[in-house]
Amino acid sequence: MAFEVRPSPLAGRWYDDDPEILARNVDGYLDAAQLPALDGEVIGVIAPHAGHMYSGPVAGYAFAAIRGRSFDLVALVGPMHHPYVEPLLTTAYDAYATPLGTVPVDKDAVHELDTILKSELGFGLSPVSRDPEHSLEIELPFLQRALSSEWKLLPVMDRAREPRISQGLGKALAQVLRDKNSILVASTDLSHFYNQQTALAYDRAMLKAMEDFDPLEAFDVERAGKGFACGLGAFTAVLWAARELGADNVNVLRHATSGNVTGDYASVVGYGAAVILKSN
Repeated sequence: MAFEVRPSPLAGRWYDDDPEILARNVDGYLDAAQLPALDGEVIGVIAPHAGHMYSGPVAGYAFAAIRGRSFDLVALVGPMHHPYVEPLLTTAYDAYATPLGTVPVDKDAVHELDTILKSELGFGLSPVSRDPEHSLEIELPFLQRALSSEWKLLPVMDRAREPRISQGLGKALAQVLRDKNSILVASTDLSHFYNQQTALAYDRAMLKAMEDFDPLEAFDVERAGKGFACGLGAFTAVLWAARELGADNVNVLRHATSGNVTGDYASVVGYGAAVILKSN
């Protein structure tokens, strides 16, 4: 069978399609991140997924927390923004392409996760081709520049916004990752298209749920209309997975909005970066 690579629908639009410029831009975001001392082992990170010029300065904080590290497997979980029917999806391709090279998909890990999900939830991962989804791909150049080893990807796109499904996905991910040299990455933006003052209030509430390491609180925040995240199902699944893997605290590293880049504060998108830690 031919090795099929997913072509990038984002290069040249959401980030630069020139590999040298892209590498320089991503390295600049990583270099600019001023991290606090991280007390513990990094089990996962949470990063935004807008075009690099908008959310790159925030995403740099998340990926700086794993810069120079070596992993065999990256479990990357983000939302599916497009109207597929299935609740949990993965790529049908063997690899993702970016201008920095191809990222191979760990088909064995995908199959293992699919099997566990079918047992736990009654359904598994639906493979998709020619998807336009950006929430996973936008993180790949950061991972390509930050990580020091060759690695494979376990990609999951979550359309569901239900605690039962997120918790089931999280527990299944933990089973797959438990004995592997791996890292969890959640992809989410925060509030969308409110004015800056309103966005800051909404984002504070969602970031507090993250920092409280409480996935159910995050669902409650959104249900009450007090905060929003397009990747709610994705980042809560990663929190549940990290908890199963022994993580015990979350540090929010950075928050900003698109207004901080564009100067337009009338209608902004919120971006947050966080690290999930297991205390030493």
